[in-house]
This record gives sequence, C-alpha cells and structure tokens, in this order.
Amino acid sequence: MQIPPAKNQQVNVLFVCLGNICRSPAAEGILKKMVADNRLEERIFVDSAGTSGWHEGELPDDRMRMHGQRRNYDFCSRSRKFVSTDFERFDYIIVMDDDNYRNVKKLAKTEEDVAKIHRMIDFSSKFSHHHKVPDPYYGGASGFELVMDLLEDACGNLLDKIKSNFG
Repeated sequence: MQIPPAKNQQVNVLFVCLGNICRSPAAEGILKKMVADNRLEERIFVDSAGTSGWHEGELPDDRMRMHGQRRNYDFCSRSRKFVSTDFERFDYIIVMDDDNYRNVKKLAKTEEDVAKIHRMIDFSSKFSHHHKVPDPYYGGASGFELVMDLLEDACGNLLDKIKSNFG
C-alpha cells in the first residue's frame, strides 16, 4: 500500500461508509483522539462522509456514540455526503467496505484520485481475517464493539504510517 510523502505538509484523511452515522464517524473520532494524543493536530486533518445522503446533518447513531463514550471518544461530527471534490481536498480516502470502494471510485476522475482510495481493513494488523469493517447498524452491541476494536487497530496503524512519512 502506497502512502504518499508527507514531509512538511498537512495530511488530510477522510473516512467513508454508507450513511456516515456509524463506522466513518467512529473512525474519524478515534483517529482525531490519536492525533491529539500525539500532538499532531497541526499536521493531520480528519473528516468523514457517507456515500449516501440519507442522514445528512445528523449526529452519529446513538449506539455508536455510546460505545465510543465508553472508550473515551467523542463522536460528534455531522453526517455529510461524499462528493467528487473530496478527491482534491484529501490525501487518503479510507472506505469501510467494497461497496463504499466502488461508490467512491465511480466519482474518481483520474488515476491519482483512485490511488487515494484505501480499504480501512488493509490497515488492520489484528483483524486481517476480516474482509471489511462490518456495518453494525442492524446488529447488537457486540457488532459495535467489534467495529470499535477494528477501527482502533486500523487507525493506530494508519497513524503510524503517516507519522513515518513526516521525517
């Protein structure tokens, strides 16, 4: 997986799922906390979006927020839809599953745009047997906990890769 050089520049990361109310805002909140804990707020910007506009303007799902609070995360971003201009604004566009990948890729205009798209699970080291970050929306508490575990692992590894390029 290619990570673009980041020496002396801000790195912009966008997480994408379907509705932008569970997985991607959780990844955003987790990475934001890791960035703050490493005092890298001036170097790394984090946001999230959804491939659908169904929940535009809404806070993340209450259950996702509750599971985040238990781990000292604040999932407070507002849902928005992914747009093609996001390719211009972001260095990394991290999707949660293959459907998200296909939907984001449809909006890519260049090979450079496509090269920015990565699967979240590709950053995981502890959960490499999973093929995606599953959507917990229709499941129970264990699904939300699994998503939190996957995202913490993958976000930690993503942050390490970005930091390694700072020089």
